[in-house]
Amino acid sequence: MEEEIRNILSQIGENPDREGLKNTPLRVKKAYQFLTSGYTADLNSIVNDAIFHEEAEGMVLVRDIEMYSLCEHHLLPFFGRAHVAYIPNKKIIGISKIPRIVDVFARRLQVQERLTDQIAKAIDEVLEPLGVGVVIKAKHLCMMMRGVEKQNSELFTSSMLGVFKDNPVSRNEFLDLIRTGAH
Repeated sequence: MEEEIRNILSQIGENPDREGLKNTPLRVKKAYQFLTSGYTADLNSIVNDAIFHEEAEGMVLVRDIEMYSLCEHHLLPFFGRAHVAYIPNKKIIGISKIPRIVDVFARRLQVQERLTDQIAKAIDEVLEPLGVGVVIKAKHLCMMMRGVEKQNSELFTSSMLGVFKDNPVSRNEFLDLIRTGAH
């Protein structure tokens, strides 16, 4: 990868041997390894033994999960916040695992629409809850820095499964909570 990055630097008109760029290929390699670590992450290892049997019936929501990903079309970052909710079906998950699940899928080359669905389906698979709702709001540098150059645009995506899809009351409670933070 380092040699390829040196080639890219040369192709854009830079000298990869100049002082400020000498270590850039290694730094970029390490950055991309981190930013794409979701490909090697194992969902079962991340969830581990953090699933607990509980009779809880109310919605569980983790709001404002910071997420960073790379647009698969331009390899530029997109970033924002994910809101993830589920309604338990006799099982709950340790709350720190939900942001970790978001990271598994965000740390891949992505489109936001697929990312949103992957998070919802993973929570559904792991917990078998009555429903899962995921909403992501993000800014895309591929749209802000190039192309249409619209700095204030945001993309919203949602994935609703189970009662969040079928029951407007559950869906609206979720959407109200992520908007206001209160009942």
